[in-house]
Amino acid sequence: MAGTLYLCATPIGNLQDMTPRAAETLRNVDLIAAEDTRNSIRLLNHFEIHTPMTSYHEYNRVEKGEELIRLLQEGKDIALITDAGTPAISDPGEVLVRMCQEAGITVTSLPGPAACITALTLSGLSTRRFCFEGFLPFDNKKELRAVLEELKEETRTIILYEAPHHLIRTLDCLYEALGERRITLCRELTKKFETVFPTTLRDALHYYETNQPRGEYVLVLEGKSRREKEKERQDACAQMSLEEHMSLYEEQGIDRKEAMKRVAKDRGISRREVYQYFLERRG
Repeated sequence: MAGTLYLCATPIGNLQDMTPRAAETLRNVDLIAAEDTRNSIRLLNHFEIHTPMTSYHEYNRVEKGEELIRLLQEGKDIALITDAGTPAISDPGEVLVRMCQEAGITVTSLPGPAACITALTLSGLSTRRFCFEGFLPFDNKKELRAVLEELKEETRTIILYEAPHHLIRTLDCLYEALGERRITLCRELTKKFETVFPTTLRDALHYYETNQPRGEYVLVLEGKSRREKEKERQDACAQMSLEEHMSLYEEQGIDRKEAMKRVAKDRGISRREVYQYFLERRG
């Protein structure tokens, strides 16, 4: 019988956030796959866990993943941990989970700390609808442009991660692409010097021009308001003539009556005004 892969969340700073279930699982599995064994050994020593470890990270996720799958198929139980937080969130653990699913191996997740959710709840911004973007892809300019275009129109609260030495670059990039937005910067979450800094993108840039960023950051950014999106849509429609606007819908196969209805809604006018305009044009 195949073993089970356990996704074990570990503390993002405060060791007291380790759950008893996670600690017990780490003691009982046959092997722990850790992002950085040198970092994780301190955690295991603190909880007196002596289970063997192996490294599993971004640069060996394919070949080591195949090895872990083989061990699981042989009946070994394996726990996956990251340096901090929940495995598979902005982490190569997602690859291992997919490999297990394809191989028919059971995967279960032990809930626990996650920096993105912790920061969201502290942000003071809307928590009803949110999206997680992780790190912006600065190493791929084409992808970066595409991501920023999507974020520019995103109405949900946006959560990103960033390292201190890249924080100013990221804030500048976001401000240039998205304009002024409210943002909450969270650092050193659950640690002694935890900081939650609600501000705006512009003011954050000004602040970090004279204050060196320190610690790992979670950025929680407000999405574009629906009111703003509606105004932009109406402004764009106003740039078109009524004929162009009607053609936009009719070319999609929409009948004339429905097209008039949509044009009127887009422009914030009555359908009668649209009808009267075209009636006069025919006359």
